[in-house]
Amino acid sequence: MESPLTHDSSSFLNFRRYSFRSPHAHAFRWVNAKRFRLRAPSAGDRRLLAALIGHAWFRDAYAGGGAHADETRHGSYRLDAITPDTYERVGREEGAAVLRMWADRYGEVPDDLEADLRREVFEPLARADGVHHLVGVGEDDFHDWGGVHDEFHEFVLVDRSRGLLTLLVAADD
Repeated sequence: MESPLTHDSSSFLNFRRYSFRSPHAHAFRWVNAKRFRLRAPSAGDRRLLAALIGHAWFRDAYAGGGAHADETRHGSYRLDAITPDTYERVGREEGAAVLRMWADRYGEVPDDLEADLRREVFEPLARADGVHHLVGVGEDDFHDWGGVHDEFHEFVLVDRSRGLLTLLVAADD
């Protein structure tokens, strides 16, 4: 069966590239967005999550090497620990609150970063008709060096009106 997803584009916001008032307020944080075109817009969210997990672009340890077809890690976790059941459907407001708290953790972000976060994170989140938060994994699911992130937030945004699914990861090094 053909995947209902085709990788479209990616973006990466590295907080270190912005001028914070305090020299280390960037806290080595970053946001990675991977956008996929929906080939089958009527596919249910569970099928889309399964297709995403099986997609080569999902196989990313977020350690600087990018996605690799033979990767067995996803972020802090073993890839085999992640299933559609490890995602919880949440409201747009709840997702935005988690990401806002994370972004503002060390104080106000610079204006140019705020504009980029609005474009890459908060506007796509506000448009999504399905928001899924990766919450069903924990320390028992870490891979060999899985505890390196202080915070690791992952959301899958389904925007059927635009025919897009966005994998949104916000974390630190």
